[in-house]
Formats: sequence, structure tokens, C-alpha cells
Amino acid sequence: MKAEIHPDYHTIKVVMTDGTEYLTRSTWGKEGDTLNLDIDPKSHPAWTGGNAQIMDRGGRVSRFQKKFSGFLKKD
Repeated sequence: MKAEIHPDYHTIKVVMTDGTEYLTRSTWGKEGDTLNLDIDPKSHPAWTGGNAQIMDRGGRVSRFQKKFSGFLKKD
């Protein structure tokens, strides 16, 4: 194994969207840093079955819906 080519692997704290926390090991950040998640398996529609809503940042979703509304509708 070559020296000085591997990333620093250390312990960080992860905070979920509901406020729960856990410690894990990661190459993200520095030792003891806190990673606050915006989306996690408890809030993302892919895991919740679509019950939760993703925030529309910058109107991207509404612009997409406006642009493609009626695209596949038959008149």
C-alpha cells in the first residue's frame, strides 16, 4: 500500500432531517464535523412512497411542470 495517497478516514456526526443524530466514519469534512442532511430516507419521496414533498428551489419544478404540462395529453 502506497503511503500518502489515501484520504483521511475519520469520525463525523450526521444529523437527519428529523433531528436524530448518529456517528459514522467518513472522508467528508474533518474529525468531529457535523453533516446536516437536507434530504434523507425519512423525507425523500423515493423512499417514502411520495408522501413527502421536495422543496422547489428557484422554481425549477414549477417551470418544468409549466413547460411540459399537457405534453402527453390527448385532446
